[in-house]
Amino acid sequence: MSITVGRLKLAQPLLNGSGTWDAEQAHRIFGDANPGLAGFVTKTITPEPRAGNPAPRIAPSRQGLLNSIGLPGPGREAFLATVLPYLRTIVAGPIICSVGGFSLADYVDTVAALEGDPACAAIELNVSCPNVESGCASIGGDAGETERLTHAARQVTTKPLFVKLSASVADIATIAKAAEAGGADALVCVNTVKATAVDRRTGKSWFGGGGGGLSGAAIKPVALHAVVACREVTTLDIIGLGGVESADDVRDLLAAGACAVALGTALFRNPALAYTISADLAP
Repeated sequence: MSITVGRLKLAQPLLNGSGTWDAEQAHRIFGDANPGLAGFVTKTITPEPRAGNPAPRIAPSRQGLLNSIGLPGPGREAFLATVLPYLRTIVAGPIICSVGGFSLADYVDTVAALEGDPACAAIELNVSCPNVESGCASIGGDAGETERLTHAARQVTTKPLFVKLSASVADIATIAKAAEAGGADALVCVNTVKATAVDRRTGKSWFGGGGGGLSGAAIKPVALHAVVACREVTTLDIIGLGGVESADDVRDLLAAGACAVALGTALFRNPALAYTISADLAP
């Protein structure tokens, strides 16, 4: 079941979605045993520490989950000094570092800082987070900005470079082509879909941060469409992500054109799900 995604070799095709898998918690649960994932995708790293969006930040939805977390994290310096070295001691497979920001320089400086760290095996550019006020999705919603950012990141790293796309755009195929033109090695399809919950008392968003994103089973057809659309217009490897809850969901994304699949929301309910799916997929 070993595969290669954008020059990154994986023992099998399952990963986690950024921010949906706590490596430390997994280590407490599984110890040194394989939790069913080929590697680990970190939470998105931003240049400065972030508390994330104000509460409320989570809301249930039929067949899914709404979140407005807002990219909380310790910031680039603390991540490089403490988080990444610790992850290396508890993660058996390659570590893929998710990078976000609010300007081209935010991304490029973080990518450049990761270039010299052997603990980082590949870099994922998050240009699709829907619940921050600027950057991320506003960059990934524009083909020209996506190409410029990817190209700038490519100039400062030799590591495999993945671009995580949003389905909340007019034409995801155009954005995919821009990422390829900029020098991406692979695509991740897709991030959460722009969505919100409403407070009936006020008629305003339930979330303290305003916007939100929908994940879970409800967006699997959206992810399938994204994979097919990107496969048809690029030669890039694709990691399918969105609504995966079973081995059959994985098979569907692979059939659509993905070469690897990431699990997200379902891991919150069942941390052992990746192990179950991996066993089911094994020949």
